This record gives sequence, structure tokens and C-alpha cells, in this order.
Amino acid sequence: MHQINDEIRDSEVRLIGSNGEQLGIVSGQEALRIAYDSDLDLVKISPNAVPPVCKIMDYGKFKFEQLKKAKEARKKQKVVEVKEVWLSMTIDVGDLNVKAKQTIKFLQAGNKVKVSIRMRGRQNAHSDLGVEVMQKFFALVESDATMEKKPLQEGRNILMILGPKA
Repeated sequence: MHQINDEIRDSEVRLIGSNGEQLGIVSGQEALRIAYDSDLDLVKISPNAVPPVCKIMDYGKFKFEQLKKAKEARKKQKVVEVKEVWLSMTIDVGDLNVKAKQTIKFLQAGNKVKVSIRMRGRQNAHSDLGVEVMQKFFALVESDATMEKKPLQEGRNILMILGPKA
């Protein structure tokens, strides 16, 4: 947080006027007096500089504008979600197409998609078939997706992560 008015105890400060003009290096008391004469606040902008930089301004208005800027920045920020699509090693062509359409919707909305296959029982011995299913699936969504993580077996699952095309 910024130091204002009587909290500033430096013997010398570099003073900037309310219009942005340089007023030079003055004593702390002199800077405070100038600020009070113009009915504004003395705010320490750069405490680490030698001498510290202080500016004469309306502190309430300054805080309000900073909050407004922060709010605008949050509003423009887009949160990327990771959606998940489950496949099986024995999935049929029709079901694969339905999952591909759903994945394309997620990607067009700007989300990432995690594609997973859970292997059960004897399927663990044939993980290469699961990777083939993933490759077929990627071929269906390739026009809208980029592969961010190739299909890899992690324990009983095979995972692949897709991102939207730029």
C-alpha cells in the first residue's frame, strides 16, 4: 500500500505536481505543505528510489481508478477449462463420432479436452490398441484440435490432451 501525507517521514523527496510536472527535490515538510495548500494528498509512488518519489494527487480518486482497472482486467481474462471425454478400447464408429462432435464443441468454445481410456482386466496387456483408438479419435477432430500431449499410458489409463487450434 502507498504511504500518504503524514506517513511520509523522509527528509527529502522528489516531488511531482498534480499535473505531472516535475517540481524537483524538496524537503518532506515542504512537499506536504504544497499538497495541503492545493487541497490534495501527498502519495509516495516509488519508495525505493533515492530520493523517494512522491506525487501530489487526490488519493481517493487514485484508489478508485486502480480498482476500476483491476476489475476491467479481471473481466477480460478468460478462464480455460479442461473438459474430459471418456472413450473405451472397444468403442464403435458411431459412438466415436458422437464423442468427436462433443469434443469439437468444447474446443470451439476455447476449452482444452482431456481424452481418457480406462483399461480393465486383460485390456492392460493390449495398451497399443487403446493408443490406436486415440489416434483414430484425433484424426476425427484434427481440423479443430492440436495435440498438446500425445497418448500415453499412465497406470490403468491412457490419456491425451487436446487444445483448440489458434
